[in-house]
Amino acid sequence: MISNFVFTLSCADRPGIVAAVASELAALDANIAESNQFWDRETGQFFMRLAFAAPDGVGRETLERALGPAIERFGMRTALADEARKKKILVMVSKFDHAMLHLLYQIRVGWLDAEVAAIVSNHEHSRATAEYEGIPFHLLPVGKDAKAEQEEQVLALVHDTGADLVVLARYMQILSDRFATRLYGQIINIHHSFLPSFKGARPYHQAHERGVKIIGATAHYVTPELDEGPIIEQDTARVNHAMSPDDLIAVGRDIESRVLARAVKLHLESRVMLNGKRTVVFG
Repeated sequence: MISNFVFTLSCADRPGIVAAVASELAALDANIAESNQFWDRETGQFFMRLAFAAPDGVGRETLERALGPAIERFGMRTALADEARKKKILVMVSKFDHAMLHLLYQIRVGWLDAEVAAIVSNHEHSRATAEYEGIPFHLLPVGKDAKAEQEEQVLALVHDTGADLVVLARYMQILSDRFATRLYGQIINIHHSFLPSFKGARPYHQAHERGVKIIGATAHYVTPELDEGPIIEQDTARVNHAMSPDDLIAVGRDIESRVLARAVKLHLESRVMLNGKRTVVFG
């Protein structure tokens, strides 16, 4: 029985990295199905993603043992993902559920290969959706003096469910620095991204007042710096003077939903690698 794996690595660039990894996989009779690599000339870092099929009897322990010398020799930071294991996500949402509903639909039709381990919200609005989908729903309100306690409950849920990724599907709460740091690289957020950008309340109304011609959305990893995390995916749409604020909101919701789903898919397929404040995304 063939097993499929994805191996990602990053390290200082030098000759022989690709050959070292490929030769070890070839020695195990593994077949490389997809290979992506990138040399960041600004930082001197090398990034690679290999998707390969391993023959019967070659599992994670065998692969880690075989690749160990190359990893040590080049000082690689690596991850090995078994594609047979379905990834789990924990979705956090507030009142607006369009991005969450799109995620659930893409999972239902098989475009996203994932399982929603739980839905967490600070409002009751999504309970009925969770019950319909058969997903555990956790109402965790954010009290004025109980933010730290609420975040500890979320962290406990991440641990108990074995969630691989936390998705903020329009979760309208600012996370603490401690929470963002604890789950760095494991939380994806979606937010509007106008050109020019409008922050604060009623961004679509601000955009309408300024007569913007392009609106969009950005999916990024969450960091302590609000909305400044490494970007995974973006998209835009053209709008015009005849569109009302409600029209802009409708366009924006559609873009937000699609961009977030694409970012989640890229992450779950191990196609996103952190590179300082940026990302390397192998499409």
